[in-house]
Amino acid sequence: MQRAGELHQQGVSAINRGRLNEGRRLLEQARELAEGDLLARVEASLAYALAETGAGDEALALCGTALARRELGDETRGVLHSQRALLLMLRGEGGDALADFSAAIDLLSDQQALGRALLNRGGVYLQQSSTSLAISDFRDAERHYRAGGDEYGAAKAAHNLGYVEFLEGDLVGALRDMAAAYPVFASQGVAMKSMVDQDRAEVLIAAGLVTEGRAALTEAARAYSSRRLHQRRGDAMLALARTLVLADPAEALASARLAGRLYDRVGSDAWRVRADAVALAAEVELGRQGPSLITRGDETAAALDEQGLVSAAALVRLHTARVHIRRGLLDEARARIARVRLGQSSPLGVRLLARTARTELATVQGHRSAALQQVRAGVCDLHAWQSTFGSLDLQTAVVGQGRRLAVLGLGLAVDSGDPGVLYEWSERGRMLASRILPVRPPLDDQSAADLAELRQLAAGGDDVKVPRPRREAELRRRVRERAWHKPGSGEVTEPAPLDDVRRELGADTALVAWVISGDRIVALVVTDEGEWVTELGSFDRVRALLAGLLPDLDMAATKLPDTLAAVVSQGLAARLSSLAGLLVTPLLEQLGERRVVATPSGGLAGTPWSLLPGLVGRPVTIAGSATAWLIARQRSLDLDRVGLVAGPRVPRAVEEVRSAARSWSGPRVARDKVSSGPEVLVEGEATAEAVSDLAARVDVLHVAAHGRHSAENPLFSGLELGDGPWFGYDIDALPSVPAVVLLSACEVGRSSVRFGEELIGMTAAWLHAGVRCVIASPTAVADDAAHDVLTQLHAGMARGLDPGAALAEAIAQGGTARAPAPFVCFGAGW
Repeated sequence: MQRAGELHQQGVSAINRGRLNEGRRLLEQARELAEGDLLARVEASLAYALAETGAGDEALALCGTALARRELGDETRGVLHSQRALLLMLRGEGGDALADFSAAIDLLSDQQALGRALLNRGGVYLQQSSTSLAISDFRDAERHYRAGGDEYGAAKAAHNLGYVEFLEGDLVGALRDMAAAYPVFASQGVAMKSMVDQDRAEVLIAAGLVTEGRAALTEAARAYSSRRLHQRRGDAMLALARTLVLADPAEALASARLAGRLYDRVGSDAWRVRADAVALAAEVELGRQGPSLITRGDETAAALDEQGLVSAAALVRLHTARVHIRRGLLDEARARIARVRLGQSSPLGVRLLARTARTELATVQGHRSAALQQVRAGVCDLHAWQSTFGSLDLQTAVVGQGRRLAVLGLGLAVDSGDPGVLYEWSERGRMLASRILPVRPPLDDQSAADLAELRQLAAGGDDVKVPRPRREAELRRRVRERAWHKPGSGEVTEPAPLDDVRRELGADTALVAWVISGDRIVALVVTDEGEWVTELGSFDRVRALLAGLLPDLDMAATKLPDTLAAVVSQGLAARLSSLAGLLVTPLLEQLGERRVVATPSGGLAGTPWSLLPGLVGRPVTIAGSATAWLIARQRSLDLDRVGLVAGPRVPRAVEEVRSAARSWSGPRVARDKVSSGPEVLVEGEATAEAVSDLAARVDVLHVAAHGRHSAENPLFSGLELGDGPWFGYDIDALPSVPAVVLLSACEVGRSSVRFGEELIGMTAAWLHAGVRCVIASPTAVADDAAHDVLTQLHAGMARGLDPGAALAEAIAQGGTARAPAPFVCFGAGW
């Protein structure tokens, strides 16, 4: 018997490490030697191994045989009920699983066994959307595990509580609690780590971080496949499919179909139904509308109802209703939508899809105001959720959840041709993160230390002989994820009324909103004289010009032979003229000689607005929205204190900042007090700490340094200082910031456009931090051009011009350099 007990322990240990075949072999040996209660416990463990290797029916039969023995003690009988319940849960047979779990909990007294049964019963409640019951079980499980000294089990319960937070929409809490539990799982083998990574990946994708989540789920599926864990691999592929339905429906469909085949392989009919539901959703998102989708949808929704999966059944009915709408079967669509009962406790994804279906139905019926009312309510739901995040990274990422609704709203507004409607939806449907009241707590000590180490790794030096990419990746991950844990303000700014905007514009300023809807691009112009909507044609033409324009500007910034420079210059001028012909020329009559507040769609990110004919020499400021522009204007533009920074290894950087400093030197009277001279930091003295201190006490900050935009993680875009990069994360944590920031650095005016047309990058980080105006370039800038334009810009501001006017004057005057200076004013430049 002693030998049987040892083999049992060894077998369970092997299974926990993901070595199922080894575990099964050891348990078979133990079964030959064991008797009585030990035999039953060995069979319970063996049943799990059988189920995980595809023999689910045999596993259940083995548990039934063991339970039929009358001589077993209550504790052993409880273990068997708990194990059979787990097998039923894994097969998707939740009702039967709950009965067995409840029987087990009544019989068990061992703390760890009780913790395990409660943990797994909570999982069934979670599948059935009974989150309050699931939370109660997970909390009880954590308490029993800790009482039994099982920190690993307690970590699993804490992780599952994090998953409940995810399902209830609290991504900040989910990421925080899952991260706290994660280190415990790292040493528990590949299979367990993969299961935890799978849950975490779902949270990442729900947060809009699709690349990171997709990689984690793909790796989890690969790990399961190598161990022939077909059910687990199916779960990973289903999670991937479910979370990619909006971002990549084609891949979601392929993943859901693969999950279905894997479930067929292990005989898991209940889970096959769930895979079918996700496959149907992906097909609808791909625009399909065949009659078979309706039949499959009705059958799948009924099967999900039988499993108690209310939310999943609601999603299927809503997608089926959308197919009816596309086929003109409006009464049937209305009936299916009516069957879905919603409340504030319903998952956000279900609520947003219901708004989408109702919007599509109202649109087809010609009820535009009703359709817009549905979109407005859905966007408000999204904003309420989005505002719970303190991280700019997450705020801009999660917008993809509501992008489908925002697109519908913009399309309705564009089709209406009504300036008032188009204004509202140019504000509601774009750059949603700009309307969230920011919360900016200081960097925690660990994040500050990690950023300092990243600078050291990037800068090299005596103690860093070779860059360590793996260490850099780990540090970046830690900084980013800790930022995710910050709660948001929960406050959202409503779009400013059009009358308020018109009043603030006055007689000398125009608002231009360039709005993209499908392949159409339209412009809304608002002045003191009225509002106009102008069709500008196909966005494909604009996209093609932009695709060639940014490389042309990068090339123009390099030193070229005269003949080649002339060719590049001619090509660039032609592109700029063509782009202006599409975007600006049709609006010139309405604009007159006015300044321009521009709110372009994300698809126009990277446009060098200050170089477009018709806008050259005209003050132009680029704002995320008219509302954001109004808010930014509340900050004073008193430019009394000036700080100038020159980073290392930039030709003419020191000359540039010292030339700019001369414009501000000498006594100047500013707001009834004598202003002090500018502060200048150059090269080695321009460290991240010194520049951060300077930024906190000046009104104007000018940084001439090498810059790099990080498309993969835009808040790791940086400016190279004396001790390494100064990141977007550093900037977002500054206790106070200047009113005006000038970035004489390549690329840092560039932004990444995320799913949902949210822009994020170094410029967005500064504006989020509270800066009124940022002047930066979206492309490379020649050193001579940057020197000439920015020194002239400082001279203009020192004379009393606002930043927007000073930039327009400097670009119009040009300088000795032949290369263009595509600096753009972001925020509120006057």
